[in-house]
Amino acid sequence: MPGSLYETSNLERGGNNRKKKIEEFSRSSREKLVQSKNKMFSKFTSILQHAVEALAPSLPLQEDFVYHWKGITHYYIETSDDKAPVTDTNIPSHLEQMLDILTQEEAERESGETGPCMEYLLHHKILETLYTLGKADCPPGMKQQVLTFYTKLLAHIRQPLLPHINVHRPVQKLIRLCGEVLAAPTENEEIQFLCIVCAKLKQDPYLVNFFLENKSKRPEIKSPAATEGVMESVLAPDTGQSQADHPGQPQAAAAASTSSPTNNNNTNNYNLVTSLLNLTKSPDGRIVVKACEGLMLLVSLPEPAAARCLTENTDLCELLTDRLVSFYKALPPSMDPLDIETVESVNWGLDVYNLKEDAAVFMGKRALISFLSWLDYCDQLIKEAQKSAAAVMAKAVRERFFVSVMEPQLMQTSEVGILTSTALLNRIVRQVTSEALLQEIVYFLLGEDKEAETAAAIVQNPLRHRLIEHCDHLSDEISIMTLRLFEQLIQKPNQHILHSLVLRSLEERNFLENKPQEEREPLENGQPHDAVDLEEDPLFGDDLSPDSRLSGSDWFGSSPQHSPDHAKSDGKTEVHKIVNSFLCLVPDEAKSSYHVEGTGYDTYLRDAHRQFREFCGICQRWDWRGNPKPLEKCNLDMAFYEGHFLKVLFDRMGRILDQPYDVNLQVTAVLSKLSLLPHPHLHEYLLDPYINLAPGCRSLFSVIVRVVGDLMLRIHRIPDFTPKLLLVRKRLLGLEPEGVTIDHSTLLEGVIVLEEFCKELAAIAFVKYHAAASSSP
Repeated sequence: MPGSLYETSNLERGGNNRKKKIEEFSRSSREKLVQSKNKMFSKFTSILQHAVEALAPSLPLQEDFVYHWKGITHYYIETSDDKAPVTDTNIPSHLEQMLDILTQEEAERESGETGPCMEYLLHHKILETLYTLGKADCPPGMKQQVLTFYTKLLAHIRQPLLPHINVHRPVQKLIRLCGEVLAAPTENEEIQFLCIVCAKLKQDPYLVNFFLENKSKRPEIKSPAATEGVMESVLAPDTGQSQADHPGQPQAAAAASTSSPTNNNNTNNYNLVTSLLNLTKSPDGRIVVKACEGLMLLVSLPEPAAARCLTENTDLCELLTDRLVSFYKALPPSMDPLDIETVESVNWGLDVYNLKEDAAVFMGKRALISFLSWLDYCDQLIKEAQKSAAAVMAKAVRERFFVSVMEPQLMQTSEVGILTSTALLNRIVRQVTSEALLQEIVYFLLGEDKEAETAAAIVQNPLRHRLIEHCDHLSDEISIMTLRLFEQLIQKPNQHILHSLVLRSLEERNFLENKPQEEREPLENGQPHDAVDLEEDPLFGDDLSPDSRLSGSDWFGSSPQHSPDHAKSDGKTEVHKIVNSFLCLVPDEAKSSYHVEGTGYDTYLRDAHRQFREFCGICQRWDWRGNPKPLEKCNLDMAFYEGHFLKVLFDRMGRILDQPYDVNLQVTAVLSKLSLLPHPHLHEYLLDPYINLAPGCRSLFSVIVRVVGDLMLRIHRIPDFTPKLLLVRKRLLGLEPEGVTIDHSTLLEGVIVLEEFCKELAAIAFVKYHAAASSSP
């Protein structure tokens, strides 16, 4: 029937299909079985070979070494399947045995003596041959094996190998193969190889000259005929005779031309750096860190030719700056300054990624950590680099990052943008430790001028002018952040910072009165007629005439000079007068600290002692003599200008009774840091209450005197002044809960800051005198 015929046809067709599938499966199974048998045979042969070697009498090391090398070369003669992976062959085993033999040979011989196996490897250019096989990656995976062999050879052999032409020439060639392909399967082996080469150069820096290759050299010939010749040398039977024994081989000439250090020109390739730079672009973070470590080793090499080549003929400077710029531009346009300031310290290569947690803390944390981490790497790289290379890299960071990217951010008019960029700059300054990079940042911020500052010239450096103006900005947040920036700068070990901001204005001491005593304006109660009347203050009586006061050179100096009739005890008496002049500046009715425990003068003494010692450590390398410049050598006729920075600080200090509490704290913090600096002109100008100021000049003490005079007039206008003052102090200390708003709270908080600041200045003056007295002979 048709239905049954149709069914029969379907059955036959289904049977044929099943038969085909069975045949295909059988064929596939047979192929897999053959491959499995080949692998098992290869493993069995290797095991049998090791067993025979263990049972049979051991061959001399050289014969054993030659045997394993022939085992590799015979593979290329006998095999017809060049697609099988290298792991299915005996090549890895032979290479491992060759390494073991070389290591054993070196251990059995005296230090530095080259054995016959090593001589064989060098004379027969085995490394050159292996490079050719690795470059061709024949069989597949051979490049990985060659890189591993080179790495272990350089790592395990103690005798210097790189000076040999038949070592450093193939090593150079293999270096060029590294980093060619991004995310290559051999990246791990490539970076291990490059890093061991860097480590060897660190041990013997002169060898780096062999790796500066002249660009005018002809590239490797890649014609088929040349490739055939190389393969013939691999496949030719090894006679055991060195190529040097054959006539017509210009071996010595080749060695002389290749192994000699490069000429002192700027046309060299530094392929080791180029390959490491390529690997810093790897998507694998571990590879990137290892590549950065390799670069760190190379920049520290002291060879001038290598340092010049590093900065002029490689893309290292571009890599550093371009990444810094890209990380900075990835930051959010506005960030909380507190987040920027308090984010955990970062060390390059050690930061852990957790995008979910980072985003939960604050938006942009991951981007901020990435930026700070790369900044830390740039800083450490410049810190470790050879001096000339460090200067070039630091200048590149200044020009390509700070000038091009950060300066427009700092000069903008948006308050949010100014605040964020200033907070980031503050964090950058705090983090940088390398001398060269810090110097470039300082020149970027403050300029390079060294001559005395004038009021007309302050606008010549727009960024410096703008930053100092920001210390007195309408936005209190911007003012506080900019003051913090300058506080950080003052504490940095860079002499130009202090010279630019304050010292160049005080260098000639022309803030002092230059007239003879008889020509000076008459004193009223011991003070000039235009000074604030403090006749009720016993410190300003006739007993403290200018002749009886202690000069700056006497009360502070590395070796204060005492005349025979001026006993040391008198000096102590004078310094106590100076201390008391600060402690008694604030009238008793405006003092509140004695009502609260733990706010005494002694706590400032401990802090001042510690901080002064730290500043002395920072400044000990600078030529700051203990005594001020002699007046006869000073140009006292030149008009005195206190400098833009001190002008803004003094202006701010003069408004301490009318400014927010946080602003006052930051202004006084910067002034106290300046007072701690061990420079005689700063002691005189900031800490000597009894200097004779020239007309129109002011000092820190005279500014505070005027504030106190204003305070004395305003106290009587505030009812219940003292109880309110005490309540405000307790609230600031957290001893009283916040309650009803107190009238004149800004003024009361200013009075508290003023009292504490005077105690701090008194402590600094005492500590400095004590340090000077203890160091005197």
